Amino acid sequence: MRYTRSKQRTRFISVITLISIVGIVLGMTVLITVLSVMNGFQKEIRTRILGVASHVQISGADNQLANWEPLARRAAANPQVEATAPYVSAQGLLTFSSAVRGAFIRGIEPQLEARVSDIGQHMKRGSMDALRPGEFGIVLGNELARALGASLGEKVVLVAPQGQVTPAGILPRLKQFTVVGIFGVDHFEYDSGLALVHLEDAQKLFRFGDAVSGVRLKLKDLFQSTAVARALARELGPDVYLSDWTMQHANFFRAVQIEKRMMFLIVFLIIAVAAFNIISSLVMAVKDKQSDIAILRTLGAEPRSIMKIFMVQGAVIGVFGTALGLIGGISLALNVDVVVPFIENVFGFKFLAKDVYYISELPTDLQTADVVITGVVSLVLSLLATIYPSYRAARINPAEALRYE
Repeated sequence: MRYTRSKQRTRFISVITLISIVGIVLGMTVLITVLSVMNGFQKEIRTRILGVASHVQISGADNQLANWEPLARRAAANPQVEATAPYVSAQGLLTFSSAVRGAFIRGIEPQLEARVSDIGQHMKRGSMDALRPGEFGIVLGNELARALGASLGEKVVLVAPQGQVTPAGILPRLKQFTVVGIFGVDHFEYDSGLALVHLEDAQKLFRFGDAVSGVRLKLKDLFQSTAVARALARELGPDVYLSDWTMQHANFFRAVQIEKRMMFLIVFLIIAVAAFNIISSLVMAVKDKQSDIAILRTLGAEPRSIMKIFMVQGAVIGVFGTALGLIGGISLALNVDVVVPFIENVFGFKFLAKDVYYISELPTDLQTADVVITGVVSLVLSLLATIYPSYRAARINPAEALRYE
């Protein structure tokens, strides 16, 4: 401890020691915060995507699945399946006044849909229950409604790509829908491009008859989706196609995982730089204390005893920096939702623009494993950094060190 607080004549060593500690603290704080934010992004986006998308999806050839009810009952018999809901999916153009927007149209049964998705819990205006067969109501994402300029109770025109033959040629099918609800799941892709109508209305408009596009499944454990999809594929036969959320969004979640690993490696270099500072500090301390080491050796101190002194000195720096880094990293990771808005208000800019990123708020998910791994890595690097300077101290020849004293 006395070596760590070097004397005035070697104040430079104390500065290097302080830089080492600050480097470890900053490195750990940044690393824990970055990993927590990356975890938060992954968890938040997964939650929002799966709040609208399905855990497992059964679909038919050419986007049509006839005689779907027996398939839904057989799928529901799987112990992992919590709920099922049929759907009709198609693309269309929505027009209101002079505005035109492309949209993904999903026909649903409101009562069944509420069991497999969370859209009903994110209604800004109106209600999902207002979708009734034959009334041609429509529920829009809030960004889609804003782009069209339509609000609750107004009528929008849906242009279906399936044309109808007339003496004038093939014309697109048009149908007027009344806006009965507006939802916002805070996921721009869905808020700006998804519209919900009743299943029977979608079947009529897109000429599905009694068929549907498929059946959506909600599982008790979403991480069992791949195993459930494979089991159902063997049971339901080759006439249907099954996909799960890991397949539908595989590239995205794989990219997030790779980014998390790369961020860990990049920010980890900050801690590595701090470890090199420990080496510099100890090397200079050894140089400064050569005569003291030589005297101790002449009094009978063993080389390993000298080595332990400087290893303990480096360990003290590492432990102290790691402890402060853990406190700083955990505190910042748990208060990102307070710190980020404060910075945005002070400097007058937005970190995450809603029309660019999937989500507009910076989420965080502090995981114990990340904290433990970061702390262990920091301590190991700090201890490794002490080996060379300590070995060099133990190798000092007393006669050579005291020659000019």
